[in-house]
Amino acid sequence: MMVRGPLLLMAGIGLFGLLDANSKLLAGSFSASQTIFLRYAVLLGLLLAARMLVRGAGGKLGTRHPWLHLTRAVSMLGAGTLFFLAFRHLPLADGYLIFFTAPFLTLIAAAVFLKERIPGAAWIWSVVGFLGVLTALAPQLGEGREGSLFGFACATLGTLCYTTNITINRSLRGERGVARLVLWPGIVGGAATAPFAAWHWAAPTALQWTQLLVNGVLAGAATVCLALAFRVATPARLAPFEFIALPWAVSLDYLIFGNAPSLPVIAGGAVVVMACVMSERAVGRAARRVQGIPAGNA
Repeated sequence: MMVRGPLLLMAGIGLFGLLDANSKLLAGSFSASQTIFLRYAVLLGLLLAARMLVRGAGGKLGTRHPWLHLTRAVSMLGAGTLFFLAFRHLPLADGYLIFFTAPFLTLIAAAVFLKERIPGAAWIWSVVGFLGVLTALAPQLGEGREGSLFGFACATLGTLCYTTNITINRSLRGERGVARLVLWPGIVGGAATAPFAAWHWAAPTALQWTQLLVNGVLAGAATVCLALAFRVATPARLAPFEFIALPWAVSLDYLIFGNAPSLPVIAGGAVVVMACVMSERAVGRAARRVQGIPAGNA
């Protein structure tokens, strides 16, 4: 199915949005290390439970690319930690604007490291999507306090970690199954955060335990969706759709926290959606040309 990649990507972004919203509700009660450790613990627990119920669920655990999986796991942990630190020192708008350079970095990495051809439409609609983000965030840039050099450095490095993760997801597209996609981040992330989680441990209530466990489920589902998206579709195809995180985040902010979007945010979100639609139409036209189908017959 032609739209499988974009649908998986948007599902992954949506799940990460729910994860961020749930984490925000927990942020006042728990340290980042405890929250992230339990997220990885749930990931490993779900994988173990699935394989106990169904032999070999998720595919093989062994891999011929251990260093790629290790680098991917470290980059995932790095992205989460660095953006947590960045938003301590930066207004949200400043941090998000840096993060939304990721689609461009993904395209560059695909061209340089994966040797994939990047059509002009991917660059054009990625630029349009970024302009939509800029329209939404421009009134808020620098709002609240002056930007910190440390905060900008963390956001930049976090974006590079995210791009590394996306690029490796594409490199591992030849591996079947999802077990390895969960196992490696679970082991690396859990081991790295366990000492800090123990040091800063706070006892959750029954409701908070539920929220923390839900975090793990959301993180696992989002990680798998994102990885599968880049297995079945190229970065050039998916890059414009990464900007859909903006209208999704705005919607969650309104539905969960009651923060109504401003007119610039609504306008920017509309531009992002338009960029996604037009990018998909461009892909469809290119596919029909390859198949020799006239443009007006689709």
